[in-house]
Amino acid sequence: MKHLLSAGELDLAEALTILDTAETMRDTNKRSIRKLPALAGRTIAIMFFEDSTRTRLSFEAAAKRLSADVLNFSAKGSSLSKGESLKDTAQTLAAMGAEAFVMRHSASGAAHRLAHSGWIDAPVINGGDGTHQHPTQALLDAFTMRRHLVGADRLGQDLAGKKIVIVGDILHSRVARSNLDLLTTLGAEVTLVAPPTLLPVGIEGWNATIRYSLDEAIEDGPDGIMMLRVQHERMTGAGGGFFPSPEEYHRLYGLNMERMNRLPDHTILLHPGPMNRGLEISAEAADQDRSVVLEQVENGVYIRMAVLYLTLANEAAA
Repeated sequence: MKHLLSAGELDLAEALTILDTAETMRDTNKRSIRKLPALAGRTIAIMFFEDSTRTRLSFEAAAKRLSADVLNFSAKGSSLSKGESLKDTAQTLAAMGAEAFVMRHSASGAAHRLAHSGWIDAPVINGGDGTHQHPTQALLDAFTMRRHLVGADRLGQDLAGKKIVIVGDILHSRVARSNLDLLTTLGAEVTLVAPPTLLPVGIEGWNATIRYSLDEAIEDGPDGIMMLRVQHERMTGAGGGFFPSPEEYHRLYGLNMERMNRLPDHTILLHPGPMNRGLEISAEAADQDRSVVLEQVENGVYIRMAVLYLTLANEAAA
C-alpha cells in the first residue's frame, strides 16, 4: 500500500490487514506506557487545508504513539495566504524531512493530485478531500462495527451479511461514499436514506439500496445505523433549499428515542461527528447506551496508527 487515497481502492485482504493491525494497536492502550517505537526517527507531515478537530488530532496522536516526529501544517495563518501553492508547501515539508503526508483538502481529488504529481516521493494518506473520500473514517467505522457485531473471534473476519443504514446528507458526504465502498468490500448490505434533494445524481448506479423513508429503513432491522451530519457549510442558508426547515428535516429524517426504540436491541448507533443535536439526531438518542460515537473517536487513533505503520513499513521495505 503505497498510498491510501480511497476506500474503494482497498481489496478485502488489504482492508482486513488494516483492521487486524488496528486490533494490535488497540492492545497498546492497556499498557502503562502507550507508545511504540515502530516509527521512531520517521517524520510525518500533517497538512490540513480544511478545518478539522477529530481527524487532525487523531492522526497526530497516532503518529506520536508510534514515536514518529510530526510536522503540523494548517492553512490558516500559513504562507498560503501569501500565495504559496500546494506544490511549494509539500516540497517545503519534504525538504524538512517529511517521509509521509496526511492531507485534508476542500477540493475533491486533491490527495490523488499530490500523490501522483511527481512533486514529492512519499506516501500520501487522504484525510478527506471535498465530497469525495475519507478512507480512514470508513476504516474506523468498520473497525467499530466489527468489534460490536462480529464478536471476540473477529480477527480476519469481515462484515458479511450485516445490514448497515446510512442516513442523511448523502449528497455532500465523503463519509457515506467511503463507507459504502469499504462496507461493500467487507460484505455488508448498505441502505442509504435521504430526501431526494440530498442524494447525488446517478445514485441508482451505486451498490446500495436507496430509501426515502427512515421509518421504512428501521423496519428492516439494521445491525448498525449511521446518522450523517447535515453539512450546512456546503449549503446556502439554513437548508440551502435542500429541505424546507430544520424542524421538518428532524421530523422526517432525525433519529429520536421513539425511532431508536423500534430498532433491534443489538443495533448500534454511529455518527462521524460533529453532531448537530436536534437536527439529524436528538440529544437523548445521541447519549444513550447504544451510541458508539466516542468509541469511533477512540478507534480512529488505532486505525490511523495501523495505516501509518503499514504505509511507512511498506515504503521502507520497497
